[in-house]
Amino acid sequence: MTDAPRPETELRVPDDLSGITAEQYRASMRHYPAGVTVVTLRSPQGPVGFTATSFASLSLDPPLVSFNIAHTSSSLAGMLDAESVVIHFLGEHQQHLAHRFSRTAQERFADRSLWTTLDTGEPVLHGTPIWLRATVHQLIPIGDHTFVVGLVTRVHDDTDEKPSAAPLLYYNGRYYRPTPLGD
Repeated sequence: MTDAPRPETELRVPDDLSGITAEQYRASMRHYPAGVTVVTLRSPQGPVGFTATSFASLSLDPPLVSFNIAHTSSSLAGMLDAESVVIHFLGEHQQHLAHRFSRTAQERFADRSLWTTLDTGEPVLHGTPIWLRATVHQLIPIGDHTFVVGLVTRVHDDTDEKPSAAPLLYYNGRYYRPTPLGD
């Protein structure tokens, strides 16, 4: 029996990227819509949080999710030391939170009326239709980001009680609410 090929752990970048600039790449990615999430965690210095539009579901069994954090993020040190996180799927009514968690770190948790802590210590934002608590399963430095894989340990889903809670979307540098297409 042969062993399955093992994935490479080092990113191989070809010598010729055909002149692609960071600005060109960023501009093309702005045209891919994404749901807006806010990731929160606790650290010895206090609560940490940041917006992440890179959220993805990876696996059902076990329940794994992922997101990325830039190496330039003020939240990186907290993320690298965290044992667990809460990932909030923002609703269309929470654009103010998306803006707040894109600001400086000192402003993110300044309004104590917007959040509380779980019994496990992580900050949780009020009024979020869905949030997941996940333990940090794997951290993979790749390019100018760290890829975070989390094992989901708790799901909070308020969408049954509030079926009109549409998700907040980010597209081309602006926030949107989804509009259903006709059947």
